[in-house]
Amino acid sequence: MSRAAYDVAIVGAGIVGAACANECARHGMRVVLIDQDSAGGGATNAAMGHIVVMDDSEAQFSLTRYSQQLWQELKPQLPDDVEYEQCGTIWVAADEDEMQAVRRKHAYYSRDGVPVEVLDSESLRRLEPNLRNGLAGGLLVPEDAVLYPPCAARFLMERARAAGTTLSFGVQVSRMGNGCVRLSDGTEFSAPVIVNAAGAASPMLTPGIEVKKRKGHLVITDRYPGLVRHQLVELGYLKSAHSVISDSVAFNVQPRRTGQVLIGSSRQFGAENNEVDHQILARMVQRASHYMPALAHTSAIRVWTGFRAATPDKLPLIGPWPEDSTLYLATGHEGLGITTSLATARLLVAQITGGTTEIPVEPYLPARTGSMEHLHA
Repeated sequence: MSRAAYDVAIVGAGIVGAACANECARHGMRVVLIDQDSAGGGATNAAMGHIVVMDDSEAQFSLTRYSQQLWQELKPQLPDDVEYEQCGTIWVAADEDEMQAVRRKHAYYSRDGVPVEVLDSESLRRLEPNLRNGLAGGLLVPEDAVLYPPCAARFLMERARAAGTTLSFGVQVSRMGNGCVRLSDGTEFSAPVIVNAAGAASPMLTPGIEVKKRKGHLVITDRYPGLVRHQLVELGYLKSAHSVISDSVAFNVQPRRTGQVLIGSSRQFGAENNEVDHQILARMVQRASHYMPALAHTSAIRVWTGFRAATPDKLPLIGPWPEDSTLYLATGHEGLGITTSLATARLLVAQITGGTTEIPVEPYLPARTGSMEHLHA
């Protein structure tokens, strides 16, 4: 049996784990990054890849905005294959009721210095001419961006490796905790700090944490340059996609640099297999075509599924796990792991080192989970 000692052992090499490894290494820690697959697998490989400000709660807004600013700082260093494009998001309002929600979001975002612009029906039509007629307007958030998640995770991992991080890929973790990570082949890594960044698999490695799998579907089309110019999300997304009790679909499409269109989104609880659910897929495509009729005439070249790691209060778990003084969590990001990976890493490392943080950490601490039990579906 081999045993190696590190300052930090991180389990999970998706974008959150890769960001945490990079940040730890940047602070001079000796790091090992462990995954049964390779960098950027799991939810990262299946994600849309938006860098988006969200306002489900004050804490979600703070975390997403802070992380978006970190991505903007990092942008000049990103390689071309990350495909970082600041295309902006338009929250699409179907009627006057949803325009009231647009105005509320505008006031909320503006209060905290996020650039936003209210669009009337004509302005929306000019920016996105392929949307259907009769939509009331929308909210443009111009600093929102998209990127290609697997390459973004690989970039962060390579930076971590260049700073001395050891990579251990291809062997399953059989046990972690109490200062030790043990692999199924008998290899052990000891560290005073262990980080569970394993996403949807995190509760299997740390029983008792409040994370559940949430399945999602995505479709990517052939190349149709100019069909979609911004990330487009229906205002109803806030209701349907964030239901914690039922399967849901919502209009959410994204332009890629290649001219392809990424079509989402769906959310399912209790679906354990990774097979395509054709009923959900049909609902999702029908919803997208309802907002953008031209999508009904495009060719899909790939459909896939993935599992998001969801918490009852829709906020990630970032910080020490109360039941093990050596264990920290960086999981439960659901659909915002790409956006919030950089901020998660900053908050985590500040807690490990006793440093200060740009935003309060309390809303994300795993210790809060005892008060979340009433939120379970």
